[in-house]
Amino acid sequence: MTTHESHGDFAEFAAAAWPRLVRIAHMLTGDFHEAEDLVQTTLTKVYARWRRIPRDDVDTYVRRALVNNNISRIRKKRVSHLLTPFLPESLHCTDKGHAEAVERRAALAQALATLPARQRTVLALRYVDDLSDPDIATVLGCSLGTVKTHARRGLVALRNHPAFAAPGRVQKVV
Repeated sequence: MTTHESHGDFAEFAAAAWPRLVRIAHMLTGDFHEAEDLVQTTLTKVYARWRRIPRDDVDTYVRRALVNNNISRIRKKRVSHLLTPFLPESLHCTDKGHAEAVERRAALAQALATLPARQRTVLALRYVDDLSDPDIATVLGCSLGTVKTHARRGLVALRNHPAFAAPGRVQKVV
């Protein structure tokens, strides 16, 4: 494969994978702009190794790189992000249904930000990228039981988060 063919293959892959990767990264980071930066950084690193990545393993390789780059980003930052309870566009919204949807997304982002990185990663890969638990275990390099534990604990934490608690509902502590 020539360098030009390799570049064309990568460009085609990156264009097709970009929306999916940004959705996953957005769930991992909680911020759309950071998500785009994370995907761009990941794809830059993948491009450097593109010719050596087996074509039947590209998706797993890229997901693993995305997750590892996010973990590195978190370690480097070590700064907590304060999420606003409402996204700016909800202030100018006249459609009540749209405003409620924006508020639900903001509440979900706020709740996800409180989860440990591994739990958030498992939930992102499961619900955004629609991966099975064995595939998630492969991407994260851990056991199937670890994936299930992170998913269960993450879902319990989200259900018990104050943003989703119904008035008068007793919070269950696990």
